[in-house]
Amino acid sequence: MQEYNNPVLFMSSKIENMMFKTTLDLSTMEGDIIVNVSLVDEVDLDRVLEVMGVAFNSGLSISPFLKLLHAGETIGGFKVPSGKVGIATMCSITIDGLLLKSGVLANPKFGGVVQIHNGLPVRFTDVLTYASTTIDPLEVLMSQDITSVLQMLHTGSGKILANLREVHMSARDEIDRILYEMMEVGISGILEVGEPNSRVLDVPVERDHLGLVVIGGTNPMAIVKEQGMHIKTNAMSSIVDIGSMGHIEDFI
Repeated sequence: MQEYNNPVLFMSSKIENMMFKTTLDLSTMEGDIIVNVSLVDEVDLDRVLEVMGVAFNSGLSISPFLKLLHAGETIGGFKVPSGKVGIATMCSITIDGLLLKSGVLANPKFGGVVQIHNGLPVRFTDVLTYASTTIDPLEVLMSQDITSVLQMLHTGSGKILANLREVHMSARDEIDRILYEMMEVGISGILEVGEPNSRVLDVPVERDHLGLVVIGGTNPMAIVKEQGMHIKTNAMSSIVDIGSMGHIEDFI
């Protein structure tokens, strides 16, 4: 009988592993971050970057930093095939790693779709918990054609990707400090910070905790998909040095 030595790895365990590998120092902007890697057709690259730039400039991404990988180049053991270009962008779990470095333990609960109305987040409409799946929830949800990110940008109403984590309420001041430092260096993506012991976007949180809703790092990819271009995204794909990445404006 054939034996299999690799156990099933749920996303919650993968997230924990990635969080501990985040070494980014916000004061120097040096160190490693977590990235999502997307594959697009080489012939679509200019158009894809233009569309992604819209998302980046509208605050629908974690940061404006990205890295291009051309055919034959590798990232995280994956080799970019002929005719394709790899685009590495910052994953939202990097924020959890930054919180952890400062002594704040965030507990990622789920990825989901958030309804936006007149520019304001209303509620989660669809969710998948990290503890119950081996596939990134936002990858799954993006494949279901239930987002309307571009519509939200044009009209102020639509559905975008986001995820929720819980943090103990005693860390509130430290959370505010870290989020401010992140914004100072261009890392954002915070959609909502809930009050202790209160529902956030219609979702209950554990007692003595508050909910932190972060925009999904895959929203730029969702817009590309909504525009009819082929894109395949592997969320939480690898760890890269932020020094190897460039600003979106450098590529457009």
